[in-house]
This record gives sequence, C-alpha cells and structure tokens, in this order.
Amino acid sequence: MVRHGVKKGDRVVIYMPMIPQTVYCMLACARIGAIHSLIFGGFASKELSVRIDHAKPKLIVTASFGVEPKRKVEYISLLEGALARVQSKPDKVLIYKRPNLGHVPLAPGRDLDWEEELAKAQCYKCVSVPSDHPLYILYTSGTTGLPKGVVRPTGGYAVMLNWTMSAVYGLKPGEVWWAASDLGWVVGHSYICYGPLLHGNTTVLYEGKPVGTPDAGAYFRVLAEHEVAAFFTSPSAIRAIRQQDPEAALGKQYSLKRFRTLFVAGEHCDVDTLEWSKKVFKVPVLDHWWQTESGSAITASCVGLGNSTTPPPGQAGKPVPGYNVMILDENKEPVKEKTLGNIVVKLPLPPGAFSGLWENQEAFQKLYFRKFPGYYDTMDAGYMDEDGYLYVLSRADDVINVAGHRISAGAIEECVLFHPAVADCAVVGQEDPLKGHVPFALCVLREDIKTEEEKILEEIVEQVRSNIGPVAAFQKGVFVKQLPKTRSGKIPRSALSAVVSGKPYKVTPTIEDASVFKHIEEVLKKNQMG
Repeated sequence: MVRHGVKKGDRVVIYMPMIPQTVYCMLACARIGAIHSLIFGGFASKELSVRIDHAKPKLIVTASFGVEPKRKVEYISLLEGALARVQSKPDKVLIYKRPNLGHVPLAPGRDLDWEEELAKAQCYKCVSVPSDHPLYILYTSGTTGLPKGVVRPTGGYAVMLNWTMSAVYGLKPGEVWWAASDLGWVVGHSYICYGPLLHGNTTVLYEGKPVGTPDAGAYFRVLAEHEVAAFFTSPSAIRAIRQQDPEAALGKQYSLKRFRTLFVAGEHCDVDTLEWSKKVFKVPVLDHWWQTESGSAITASCVGLGNSTTPPPGQAGKPVPGYNVMILDENKEPVKEKTLGNIVVKLPLPPGAFSGLWENQEAFQKLYFRKFPGYYDTMDAGYMDEDGYLYVLSRADDVINVAGHRISAGAIEECVLFHPAVADCAVVGQEDPLKGHVPFALCVLREDIKTEEEKILEEIVEQVRSNIGPVAAFQKGVFVKQLPKTRSGKIPRSALSAVVSGKPYKVTPTIEDASVFKHIEEVLKKNQMG
C-alpha cells in the first residue's frame, strides 16, 4: 500500500469475501493510518459505485471470487460495473486471485496482483495517529440523498473493544471466540477483526452459511472443531438451522465441551427462537442490542461483570456502562416503566461510539441529535421494565431487517420505480419465519400496461437483485389500484407492514382514503388463494 502512495488519512475501499486476506487489509490500513471502508460483498455495482464515489479511495482491494452455497460471486465484474459509473476513480486496484477458482485478467496500468505485491513488500513501522483519527468508514442503510458513512475513531474504539471482550462477553485472553457475521457489517469490524485480536483471543473466520454448507450441522461442527468458548450470531441464523433440522439431530453428534455462552443480536430475538437455542446448545443464550453507530453493545447482560445469565425472555439486556439509556415520548418527556416510546441515550456517548458521518456533519447533527436535544436518537422504539431491562420492539423508520442485514425500504422502492410499468410503490417488511422479515412490494401499475403482472414482478425482482444485490432477499409483491397515503403524501409503512403480515393495524386520521386498506386486504387474500 505504502509503495503505491497510500498514506495516513487516505481511503482504501475493501470489497472482498470472508477470507483472511480481508482481515490483513484492514490491519494494514490501521497500521499505516489509512482509513478503510469495507463494502459487503453482497452489494451489487450500483450500491458499490455510490460508496466508492463518496469515500474517494486511493486504492481498491478486491478478490477474484466469493463462494456462495450455489454459485461463485464474480467480484471483478461487479467492481468493473461500479467503476464504469464513478466519477472518483482509484489510482490502483489490488486483486487477490483465489486459488482454484478460475483465471482473472488484470487491466494493465491499473491492476496489481496480490502475490506479486506481497513478494516485493517491505515491513513498515506503525504510523502514530491522534486518538480521534478515523479508523474506518462503514456505510449503513441510508434512505435518501448522501450515503451514511459512519466514522469510527481509533483510540476510544480500541479501549472499548478490549474492555467489552471481558466485561460483556466474559472471555479471558487465549480463549477461542466466534462471531458468525460478515466482515462487511459492524459486528465483523468489531468482533471478527479488532475486538478479539486486541484482547488476545483466537477469532474464527467462517466463509459459509448456517445451513447448506454443507448442512444444518455446520455451526455445531465449527464450535466443536475449534473448541469455541463463546459464540455470537443472529436470530435468523438460528431460525434457519431450526427450519431445516427442528430437533438439531445433526448438531447433537458434536461435543461442545468448551462452549459456555451464546450471544444473539442484529434483530429482535423472539422468545420461541431463544428457548429453542437454549435447549439445543445447552448454554445460556443472551440477547443484546446495539447499532452500527455505537460499534458495540448499548444494552447487554454483561457476563464479565457478574450479570444474570437467566434474564427475563424478550429483553435485550440492561444499559452497558457508559450508556445512559432512556425512553422518551414525542414531547421529549420520560415515560413510565413498560410504556412504549423512543429509545435515546443521554449525551455524552462513551468511547468507541461514532464521531460523525463521513463528509456530512450536518446530517450527523440533524439525524441523530436534533429531535431530542441533549440525547442521541437511536431511532428505535421500545420500553424498559421495572428492573431496567430494555425491550426493543421496532425501528422507528423504514429499515427492514432481513436476516440480520438492514436494508433500506426506500432504496428498494427507488429501484422498483425504475421499472417503466410501475407508477407507484411501497416496500414494507413482511414477517418471515426464517429471515425475520423480507421486503414486500405493493405496486401500482401505469394505466395502459398490457404485460402480465407475473412477468413484471419477475423483472422487478431481477432489477432489485442487480442494483441492490441478493442481500435484499426481495421476491414478493402484489399489484394494487392505489396506495394509502397521508394528506402530506407519506405512506403509512408500519400499518402496511401489519397488513401484509396479517396482523391487526390502525388507520390514522391523517390517511386520505381509508378504503384503500380494504382493497389491499382483498388483493392479498386473492393472491394467497391463487
């Protein structure tokens, strides 16, 4: 990196699969004071190009292929597609050719071969940086306008991660830890790469799925083979295992002798999934809650501080030291116990939390601190019980949690609306037994369209897949005559989400034409029968 002109403060975009080389890149950037922006491999060219243009990297590092259960992910052609769109082109592209996965031609003058560069590389001493120097930019689900690039300061993050490995997760240096996330998400940054390594733990890097690589016993096998002490995954990964192997027969053949705690996060863990996990893994299962912005847990059962490992079901722990969590109503007043409200954190935020949004401090102020002055607005809704346990119930805006991946409904809507046949569209989360939620589109067709609805839906699904990526898990939709809207033109997403999930809903007085809901219910009913 240094030989090709990357210096302190320069950005390096890393677009790579779950392989050790990805971690080497992150650590190399940290060593020389470069700011990395790791982009999840499930994102297609358009999403990738927006992030490249925003971060303006000097160097992009990628790999020839990613491996999925049923296909290879062609990283190079996805990156080429993105580079064709961007204004801000990198000086160089460094390519790691994965062994046995086919030939990759290099673009002369631009592309560098990983093995050749490694052979010429010199050792380079650590570059010292101020504690608030950005370690990385991590893009999170933005709905409109500029992407939200969360900026993580170096010093406070290192302190916080080292402390949470023992205080929150109860690990001692030398033990084996596994966070089954992706390096492209905040869990991967914090607890696959930096946290365990700072604390002296062996970290497990797993390129695979909970099921299908090869079967629903995969997680148990990894836990057994590497004698993992504590494990962190998402509720939807556990739901996937349960769906394919309800009795965990495949898992039971493995002896998990060192395994003592299972942590879940990334989305609300329903009580049913929690109880099943306890029964199958035979260890305490602890839900905790945090965000890309916080970088680590806001609420948890801090095992290392002696907290209970049998908290009441449905909660996400108590505030972690450093986080003063409160529930406020719309008038900024604290609410009574067990009353639903806005989850906020009294300022200041503790070390390790984000220090801003990349090149957009105005949005940073407006999004997170304007609605509740003196507090950080988590934009989540929930309540606290009389013992101080937090129950997180829903996202206050329109981000759909698909199997632990947060996908913006607004971004999918934008994509659907590109289809020439679609006049209007609302995308909401539909409850799904496996993924927690999946995006569901309600589309209004243009008047003169003669094409079959089924064909249009296929084209829309393909469009979302190529623009946003398979991560969106978008496959379902219906065509309706119109969408319900408020007088100011807003779509009542939470009510629509309840309708498509067959749940009771409330029509607010601001809705212009309440009869639209009945029409949508009829279409959904007909669709199910059809």
